[in-house]
Amino acid sequence: MALKATIFKVDLQVADLDRGHFADYALTIARHPSETDERMMVRLLAFALYASEDLSFGKGISTDDEAALWEIDPSGVIRLWVELGLPDETRLRKASHKADRAALITYGGRGVDVWWRTNAEALKRFENLEVWQITPEDGAALAGLAERKMKFSCTLQEGTVYFEGLELHPIRLQ
Repeated sequence: MALKATIFKVDLQVADLDRGHFADYALTIARHPSETDERMMVRLLAFALYASEDLSFGKGISTDDEAALWEIDPSGVIRLWVELGLPDETRLRKASHKADRAALITYGGRGVDVWWRTNAEALKRFENLEVWQITPEDGAALAGLAERKMKFSCTLQEGTVYFEGLELHPIRLQ
């Protein structure tokens, strides 16, 4: 018998001072049985970083044809494709070709450094791809916030993310 996703409800208030985007979101996150609290919370952080009217969670971890998050405009054009973790170069190539912009948010500690050394050169050719790293400490702190019902405020200003009492500093790799 297949395990079912665990449902999380999130009220998220975003104040992105850099982009001038201010909005409240009532989100439902389906956490895949193989997904950790850290990955789920990094997914939520990614939503806050790229928040927009058309941004939504994709099936991501359970489907190769969908992103972890994506912004699809009303005409069906994929404006943004967001991946998480340490995907292979072919997945990022696909994201870069299908969307106007692509982003990757890496997390997980030392493995990120090894992955980046292996893939950095190949990824430079994707001009519309940006790559971010969440430190192991920030990832663990985010995971510690996971609950079935959550209410968060998130402020983004000059590269710093203030996420419900945490001060996070994502590192831009590309």
